[in-house]
Amino acid sequence: MKRSRKDEDDEEHRKRRDRKSSRRGDERRNSRRDDDHRDDERRSSRRSDGHRGSRRDDNYRSSRREDHRDRRYNDDRGDSRYNDEADDRRNSEPREEIGSRYYGEPDKPRENPEEAKQKRTVGMLTSRTGGAYIPPAKLRMLQAEITDKSGAAYQRIAWEALKKSIHGYINKVNTSNIGIITRELLQENIVRGRGLLARSVIQAQAASLTFTPVYAALTAIINYKFPNIGELVLKRLVLQFKRGFKRNDKPLCISSGTFIAHLVNQRVAYEIIALEILTLLLETPTDDSVEVAIAFLKECGMKLTEVSRRGIEAIFEMLRNILHEGQLDKRVQYMIEVMFQIRKDGFKDHEAVPEELDLVEEKDQITHLIRLDDEMDAQDILNVFKFDADYLASEEKYKELCKEILGSDVSDSEDDDEDGEEESSDDTEQTEGKDNVITDNTETNLTALRRTIYLTIHSSLDFEECAHKLMKMQLKPGQEIELCHMFLDCCAEMRTYEKFFGLLAGRFCAINKIYVTPFEQIFKDSYHTIHRLDTNKLRNVSKFFAHLLFTDSISWSVLSCIKLNEEDTTSSSRILIKILFQELSEYMGLAKLNERVKDVTLQEVFEGLFPRDDPKKTRFAINFFTSIGLGGLTDDLREHLKEKIKHSSSSLTTSDSSSSSSLENQVSTKRKKKRKVQLYEEKLKDTKLEKEKQDVEKE
Repeated sequence: MKRSRKDEDDEEHRKRRDRKSSRRGDERRNSRRDDDHRDDERRSSRRSDGHRGSRRDDNYRSSRREDHRDRRYNDDRGDSRYNDEADDRRNSEPREEIGSRYYGEPDKPRENPEEAKQKRTVGMLTSRTGGAYIPPAKLRMLQAEITDKSGAAYQRIAWEALKKSIHGYINKVNTSNIGIITRELLQENIVRGRGLLARSVIQAQAASLTFTPVYAALTAIINYKFPNIGELVLKRLVLQFKRGFKRNDKPLCISSGTFIAHLVNQRVAYEIIALEILTLLLETPTDDSVEVAIAFLKECGMKLTEVSRRGIEAIFEMLRNILHEGQLDKRVQYMIEVMFQIRKDGFKDHEAVPEELDLVEEKDQITHLIRLDDEMDAQDILNVFKFDADYLASEEKYKELCKEILGSDVSDSEDDDEDGEEESSDDTEQTEGKDNVITDNTETNLTALRRTIYLTIHSSLDFEECAHKLMKMQLKPGQEIELCHMFLDCCAEMRTYEKFFGLLAGRFCAINKIYVTPFEQIFKDSYHTIHRLDTNKLRNVSKFFAHLLFTDSISWSVLSCIKLNEEDTTSSSRILIKILFQELSEYMGLAKLNERVKDVTLQEVFEGLFPRDDPKKTRFAINFFTSIGLGGLTDDLREHLKEKIKHSSSSLTTSDSSSSSSLENQVSTKRKKKRKVQLYEEKLKDTKLEKEKQDVEKE
């Protein structure tokens, strides 16, 4: 009998329901089995714990029983350890220390609570890792608790406070408050924390490149007061740039290079370091190195154009060659073209030093000469705490120095809107502090001045550009002679004489007559010490002064110090005279030089060069000028010598004739006297004979 469709569906539904119910039953049985297993584990763990506890209890009971048995045994034996007398004796004796009983070591002595607190503070602050973070309020509380101001704990707290103070001031500085921040920063002991200051400035600049001019201006002000701090910042930046260049770290190179460029703008560093960095980046050009070079050149291009036109032209020539080769990315080539356009516009959008940040006078700034290849020490040890045995004395010295800087000296970072009363008070403080002026005998400023003059001379394209740069230096009174000495020294160091130095010295003598007297004095000093120079320097010095004499930049009266004779001259001085007059002959011609020598107003000047008082000296001068090819200058001297010889011969003949006549007169007088004596004797004899005759006759 066939089943209907509905019956089949009902049967299928019933089977499906049976399968589901059987599946649920299996799941319940499995979960119940798992619960039973967990219960068994709990019961077994309780049994094991109880067993362990029972074992502990059994051990404790057994040990108590053994102690009781030993005590009874000792009592029976009359052991003295457990009777009353022994108890009294044991109480009177010192008790055994717990540490010695259990660990075999003596117990530590009990410390004074105050000493323990002090030691805990020291340990918190002087651990190897520098200690955990201490909130400012707790730090002040700890500092108040420490009584020893020269101890390590107090110095550590002061170091932490100095670090936070410097970091806070660096983070707050901007264009408007740089003067105030500088004064507050100088009140902190930045000599002790110079490593912290350098690190904070470099980190803050790397975090915000747009504030680089502000940080460079702050570094320039600090460098004016403390040159060693400015030099430390510069050295760390150069080392950081070299490290980034070796690691191909473009962001590090850009940040450190930008800071170095602005330090060059602020005259903290010489432009040589900037030219070396640009040369290093463009020697083997890549996309990154050229990009870094262009970023660097944008920052200091205006300054390099002012101080080293020849160097900036060489850098742009390298960029032009790189652009013509066309091996770099299109983006970098476009950057080079933009750089040429910026140069054409005169870097008007990339000013070297903004007016509001030009806070240190150029003549007062101390510039450091650091080369890229120099061996430098970053002095990272200055970043960490170091105990100072003379802490209090050092702090007092810095306080006195701070008073001198901020109290008696008008800071270069003062705001323009300062009241007149404050300025007058500063002036009075200056006048009061004149009695305590510190004299710098190390000649640091003089060395820096000579270095600046030297670099300016060698970085100039021609003498007019050099004279313009040097005139902008605004030398202090008395420094003119140093400038003149530098001209002569630089000229003497050359392999051959360069007319550049003669033209430069002549230009300064023409601009201001104050330079004439130093050059005249230098000529006299150089003549008297000419034996110290070698032949090459002697030749350059002679040609230098010959140019000044030819252009009448200095007076010809300086030649009065020369005495041309065998006794008063040396081989070096004769070489100087020879080269000097040969150069004058080439400049002026022999005829004009002879006219100058015969000038009536200069006869006193040339008395030593053309002596007429002694024929021996005259003959020496004639022979000297004849031997150097300038015998035409001695024509008058020859005539004078001939006349003197003729006059001396005529005087000799007259003296001979007069001497012969006088001799005859003397002979005749002697004869007359002799004749008179003879006549007197004869007369005396006659009288004597007559007297004898008379006597005879009388007899």
